[in-house]
Amino acid sequence: MPKPRNRLSDPAQAARAWARYRWLMRWVLAAAVASVAAALYYLKKAGAPMTAALLIATTAGVALTVLLAGALMGLIFLSSGTGHDEDVTRPDE
Repeated sequence: MPKPRNRLSDPAQAARAWARYRWLMRWVLAAAVASVAAALYYLKKAGAPMTAALLIATTAGVALTVLLAGALMGLIFLSSGTGHDEDVTRPDE
């Protein structure tokens, strides 16, 4: 029985998967910018004093949280979409 081809070593498949991941991360970056703007708008409307510390902490906290969540979710999609999950469960022959 021939050994199934390992999709992880296929450069064309890897290039497509990473291109899709970069496309997804562009949308995540846009979502992070929108989330920061919404958080700052909310704080301003709530009457919070808009100090430099508040602006920096809110921007960093919200942006990094959204970017990290999006990056990790994107890596899950990358792993599944390239067949890596299936290849790991298949024992070597």
